[in-house]
Amino acid sequence: MRRFDVLTFDCYGTLVDWERGIAEAFATAAGADGVTLDRAAILRAYHEIEPRVQADRYRPYRDVLAITARAVADRLSWKLAPGRETFLPESLPSWPPFPDTNAALGRLRDAGHRLAILSNVDDDLLAGTRRHLAADFDFVITAQQVGSYKPAPGHFVAARERIGAASWLHVAQSYFHDVQPARALGVPSAWINRKAERPLDARGPDHEFRTLAEAADFLTKAT
Repeated sequence: MRRFDVLTFDCYGTLVDWERGIAEAFATAAGADGVTLDRAAILRAYHEIEPRVQADRYRPYRDVLAITARAVADRLSWKLAPGRETFLPESLPSWPPFPDTNAALGRLRDAGHRLAILSNVDDDLLAGTRRHLAADFDFVITAQQVGSYKPAPGHFVAARERIGAASWLHVAQSYFHDVQPARALGVPSAWINRKAERPLDARGPDHEFRTLAEAADFLTKAT
């Protein structure tokens, strides 16, 4: 017997190695200008700036990425020419899945779970990413569709309308964007804590795993 009927996934950071994609995009674009950037500094600046851009107001994620790219470049003293900031959204469809993603999704699908994606992204960008994902998804909900970015509740409210009364687990890497808002709406969550981070509150997630493969082990084990 399955523990849950429906599994929804955050995409970037959970299924897709977005830190690798972001760092490589910056390194390639900066390298074309003869500039070398430190990977840790890129990611540190990105993780600080991007949530602020998202929280400012809803705008297409393609614009969020471009605005963030320019702000990160400014932070790192890279003189990015006007219009060049589009390198980051243009790179997104090439960002790779984590090594365990497709095998884990296949196991979960084979076990009879319905799979879906709830992502802070535009429809066309996610369509590019899905070419790297072997599993079929029953539905996807994007920021473009709901007009807001997680941790706002729009994705989860829309998903509940699709899922109805079926048992549902949300699987995600971001505690801030996914685990906390899911819990606020009464949705069980599985935190894919790949970087061994500390939870942002005392309660913690309903379930915690270091990898998606570990989550699949748990979810496909008979109850």
